[in-house]
Amino acid sequence: MNSYWEEERKNHDLFEEIKEDKKVSVCIIGGGLTGLQTAYNLSDKLDVVILEKDRICGSTSGKTTGKITSQHGVFYDYLINSQSKEFAKMYLEANEKAIQNIKDIIEKEEIECDLEEESSYVFTKQETKLDMIKNEQKAVDKLQKEKSDYVKEIELPTEISGAIEFKNQAQFHPLKYAYGLAKAIIKNDGKIYENTKVTDIKRENEKYVVYANKNKVIADYVVLATRYPIMNVPGYYFLKMYQSTSYAMVFDAKKKLFDGMYISYETPNVSFRTIRDGDRELLLAVGYDYKTGTEELRDGYQRLEVIVRKMYPDAEVLYKWTAEDCISLDKIPYIGQYSSIMKNLYIATGFNKWGVTSSNVAANIITDKILQKENKYEEIFKSTRIEPIKNRQEMGDMLKEANKSILLSRFKIPKEELDNIKIGEGKIIKIDNTKVGVYKSKTGEIYKVKPICTHLGCELYFNNIEKIWECPCHGSKFTYDGKSIEVPSNKDLKTF
Repeated sequence: MNSYWEEERKNHDLFEEIKEDKKVSVCIIGGGLTGLQTAYNLSDKLDVVILEKDRICGSTSGKTTGKITSQHGVFYDYLINSQSKEFAKMYLEANEKAIQNIKDIIEKEEIECDLEEESSYVFTKQETKLDMIKNEQKAVDKLQKEKSDYVKEIELPTEISGAIEFKNQAQFHPLKYAYGLAKAIIKNDGKIYENTKVTDIKRENEKYVVYANKNKVIADYVVLATRYPIMNVPGYYFLKMYQSTSYAMVFDAKKKLFDGMYISYETPNVSFRTIRDGDRELLLAVGYDYKTGTEELRDGYQRLEVIVRKMYPDAEVLYKWTAEDCISLDKIPYIGQYSSIMKNLYIATGFNKWGVTSSNVAANIITDKILQKENKYEEIFKSTRIEPIKNRQEMGDMLKEANKSILLSRFKIPKEELDNIKIGEGKIIKIDNTKVGVYKSKTGEIYKVKPICTHLGCELYFNNIEKIWECPCHGSKFTYDGKSIEVPSNKDLKTF
């Protein structure tokens, strides 16, 4: 389902797909905010091309909340305890600079993207969770973050026990910003190709050969900006993170809304912000995330609607969609060199649901790497870091889940025959002793696929809410008829 933001595409022409071989300085794979920001930084200095398999910002960047904030939930107390005070201060500083950098670009390029300065809040309704909020505020105070306060009242119409406020944050329309970046890239003679799917990357004669559609792009530098890496080795990022899916809905609340951006501390958390839509204000609510491919899918749409209607009883649902994000096991993005043995190949992934500022941080670090400049924040986001996983429980749970699926013991194969599958339902059944993923459409058509992920062979799970096949190991997604729609897999399922 398209997001509210993706309606902006109606105002822009499709970029052409690649139709000939090319030689460039920098090839960026992925046209989300990370890829566009990196290309923007480099396009007035080097020959740059972006290869996007769908439309620019067609995945996570087009489904984000559009919050521009350094307040990444209750996070800085965790960083101080798991890393160090200096580490946490550098992380905060990098994201604060990203906020200012985005504002500066919007002003310089005169991008009309509904930018609004807002305060950002993390709040709790539970007295038992108040100590966590207060500890986070103490942690932020240690980092000498200006204009941050502990407050007991917020404008969001709900009762709270307490909240942390970060002032001088912002929100915008991510697609309008993205097309503003694209315009500047083209003005600088950079190239953007849509509907251009990368199928392979090879190292030849100190350069990279990127295979896209039926053509080759030869580049000195390659940037993997695909949210989840489309290369498995030697980076092995599939062992260092997992994918999480969130629900999002836009409402017309039928009354005046609030100032500020909000996210609850409780798990699962819920995020709120307003959207300027002509003469009216809309409400965006996002939350109820789940690990992609897990069996117990909660109906996040219904839950979000219940929460919003408690605040705004007459609210009308206008849009709904889901968004997928990569979660690193230590909660810090991987930014920089893809592997210590692959020179001039860079990666940005694991943004942990805070992709707007993280994409800017990533673009600036990778730009400096390519231009051979020092970047003071490079070390804290180092993508090739090897250290003990501090979140051992989460690491163990992830590997158990992946192991179950790879061993194909995740499902108890149902005994129902094909005719017993309900309309609009998908299941894995046995047909002639072969496991087959079957979906019965609303019109009674039968779609049969091999329910094995084309990434690393995990057995898939059918999401009956979204009507898609999901991989529990690394988050690949496929349509009910087998088309690949989310990385890391870029191959369709086998169909019967």
